[in-house]
Amino acid sequence: MLLRGGRRAALLLAAAGVTGAGALARRDPDTAVYASASPPLRQALSAAAEGLRSGTRLFSPWLLPPHQGFPILNSFVSASVSPADLSSQGSAGSSDDSRCCPGCLGRNSIAKAASAVGPAVVNISCMQDAHGWRLEESIGSGTIIDPDGTILTCAHVVADFQSTKAVVRGKIKSKTPLPAARLGSSSRLQPGDWVVALGCPLSLQNTVTAGIVSCVDRKSSDLGLGGLRREYLQTDCAINQGNSGGPLVNLDGEIIGVNVMKVRNADGLSFAVPIDSVVKIVDNFKRNGRVVRPWLGLKMLDLNPMIISQLKEKSSTFPDVRKGVLVPMVTPGSPAEQAGFRPGDVVVEFGGRPVESIKEIIDIMGDKVGVPFKVLVKRANNVTATLTVIPEEADASR
Repeated sequence: MLLRGGRRAALLLAAAGVTGAGALARRDPDTAVYASASPPLRQALSAAAEGLRSGTRLFSPWLLPPHQGFPILNSFVSASVSPADLSSQGSAGSSDDSRCCPGCLGRNSIAKAASAVGPAVVNISCMQDAHGWRLEESIGSGTIIDPDGTILTCAHVVADFQSTKAVVRGKIKSKTPLPAARLGSSSRLQPGDWVVALGCPLSLQNTVTAGIVSCVDRKSSDLGLGGLRREYLQTDCAINQGNSGGPLVNLDGEIIGVNVMKVRNADGLSFAVPIDSVVKIVDNFKRNGRVVRPWLGLKMLDLNPMIISQLKEKSSTFPDVRKGVLVPMVTPGSPAEQAGFRPGDVVVEFGGRPVESIKEIIDIMGDKVGVPFKVLVKRANNVTATLTVIPEEADASR
C-alpha cells in the first residue's frame, strides 16, 4: 500500500465499510486511490465505525469474530500515486538518507563513508633492486592524513624486514593541498558495528568492501603471533594482498583502523590495527623520527578469576589477588631480571597506578626508554615487593 499515513489508510477502509461499497474511488488531478475489501471485513468495519460515531468504547476493531468460514482478512488495498510521490519516497520510504543515530546504516551510508575517505586513499608500490636486478615488489595501500602529504600505511609495505631499513622516504610533493582523511576513535567500536575497507587489492584501485566488526580486542597471541603483544580489530570485510595499509572506516567517514592482514585460505577473517594505537605511533614518529618501544624482558599473562582459581588449586601459596598481571618467565640479563623480578610474581601496580592487563602496562610505559618505573608485585604467601625497572629500547632482531 503506497500511502504514507497509516491513519489515512484506516480512514479509507473505514469509509469503505460504512458506505457498504466494495470499492472507494477518489480522484484529484495527481492522485487516484482505490480501496477494496471483502464483505465480512466491510461489515466489521461498518460496525466499528458505527461504534465510534455513537461514542461506544471499542478495545480493538481488529478483534473480530469468525464469519462462517470467510477469511476476514482476505482483502486487499491498492493505491496508485503520482510519480513524484514515488520518487520522493524511494525504496526505503524516505526522500533522504537520514540515520537515527551515528553508526546506523542508511540507504547510502556505505557510499557516503567511502566517498569521504576515497580521495585520500593511495596505491603504494615499492621495488627493491640489487645490482640492477629486481628482487622483490611490494604492493599496498595508504591514506593521506595531512594536506602536506603525510601518508599512513603499514610498515611491511615500505620496509625491508631483513635490514629494517626504509625502502622509501619523503613526502608527496604537490602545489595544492592534498585531500586528507579524518581520524576517528576506535575506543567506541562495538562488535556488530558497520565498517568499510578501502584500498587497492591486487593493484585494483578504488576498491571498496564493507562488513561488520567481529571483535574489538583480538589479541596477537590468539593469532599465534610472537613479539610485541598487540590487540587488533577483527572484521569480516574482504581484504586481499594490496589492502595492507589501507583505511578501515566507520559510517561517519572517519578512519578507525589500518588494515594489516587476513587469515590465509579463510573468508571473513580480516584484521586491522586500531586507530587509537596508530595515533600513538604517529606521535612517536613526530617526536623521535622512528617508533621507540620499551623492553622489559618479561613474559606476562593477564589474570582473571578462572586462571587465579586454577593457580590456587595447583599451589596454596599463590598470592591472594583478584586481578593483576602474572609473570611466568623473566629473560636472563634483561632489565626485569636486573630489577629483581621473579617467575610467579603478580604485578598489581606499575608506575604508581593499579594495573589489570598487559595493555595498561604498555600504555603507561609509552615510548619512555631509560626512565625508571616503580612496580609493586605480590609473591607466594602474599609477600609484597617494590621493584624499580628501567626499560631499554626494544631490538627488532631480538
